[in-house]
Amino acid sequence: MMELIRTEEDLQKADFARGAMLLVDKPADWTSFDVVNKVRGSLRRMLQVRKIKVGHSGTLDPAATGLLVLCTGKWTRQLHDLQGLDKRYDAVIELGAVTPSMDGETEVTERKPCDHITRTDLEHVLRLFTGNIAQVPPMYSAIKVKGTPLYKLARRGEELELKARNVTIHEIALHEISLPEVALSVHCSKGTYIRSLAHDIGAALGCGAYLKSLRRTAIGAYHVDDAWQLDTLIGALQAASEVE
Repeated sequence: MMELIRTEEDLQKADFARGAMLLVDKPADWTSFDVVNKVRGSLRRMLQVRKIKVGHSGTLDPAATGLLVLCTGKWTRQLHDLQGLDKRYDAVIELGAVTPSMDGETEVTERKPCDHITRTDLEHVLRLFTGNIAQVPPMYSAIKVKGTPLYKLARRGEELELKARNVTIHEIALHEISLPEVALSVHCSKGTYIRSLAHDIGAALGCGAYLKSLRRTAIGAYHVDDAWQLDTLIGALQAASEVE
């Protein structure tokens, strides 16, 4: 069984080369790769080795926060299985506005009134997106076409006709309406883009929408409440490296 590292004592006892798991709460404005690279460097110093395998089970956009599941050593082979687990997110979408990236990375290009949208309207539309749905990924995504990530093509002004993918939205819960903002939680299958979901909800409402903030709260049975804050983890790894 994979070892889940929860405490500083666990860090000192863990066999990271054989394999271990770390839950990390990714801060905003860090890429998922940045987090992996930072943890890898700290582990190398702690273990006094030149190389140590570290990987994660699913990318979060830089602006997003929340759960990253990291595996080390031989357990990086299990990342594919972890990537297939369901995900849970807390999201805030802004109605009445559209951006090319479907989130706040790019500027708003279109605005429409949304003051007339009611809770009943929202509840009706959210039901339309519950279950098995076809979803078109955003152009601003890490999906590669002939080796080039889509977001690089998008930033060069290139547009491609992307095929819809089948995903499953198990549940969308409506938490708060403070127009133009709406707070939701989403339980979904792998491969679901919450940005695309926000965009499609706005289109169905007729007013447009984009994803304003996103936080991943769970991957399968693993929850962000059990995750390390990144600075705490790095500090603990540094302290463990100083233990003789």
